[in-house]
Amino acid sequence: MALLDGLKHEPLNSFDLTRFCTATSETSVLDVLDSMRKEKRNCTFVVDGNRLVGILTDRDVLRKVVDDASLWEGPVSAIMTPDPLTVGEFDSAADAMQLMHAHKFRNVPVVRANGEVLGNFTYYAVMTMLADTFPVDIYNRPPDPAQVTRRRHGA
Repeated sequence: MALLDGLKHEPLNSFDLTRFCTATSETSVLDVLDSMRKEKRNCTFVVDGNRLVGILTDRDVLRKVVDDASLWEGPVSAIMTPDPLTVGEFDSAADAMQLMHAHKFRNVPVVRANGEVLGNFTYYAVMTMLADTFPVDIYNRPPDPAQVTRRRHGA
């Protein structure tokens, strides 16, 4: 039950929320995609100062940009999702995961009360938390719990 309680009560600001890029709304789509590729991220938060105004994900690119080459040089504001749904820094992981499940999101922006971007909540953040909390169970167990060696290996 400790895991379930942790997800229900642990605030999002205690998770690794660093997996995102930022850009301004005037940045070209091509530059944003180049930044996402170089940083190996699947989304970019579009900001005005530090305030979140939109999001562009790899899914947006596949749905909106791939077939229309005229959009590549245009501003990211033309294809981003404006005013995306967000969660607050003190919301629980369970709240964020419910939002992700309900809307089929893979990225949920985490913002402070003033609208400033704190980070990106992803399933990767949950997996990292699980690996940090239960390292023996994650790293040292066989994939099949019933797996038992029949012979002694090594010296």
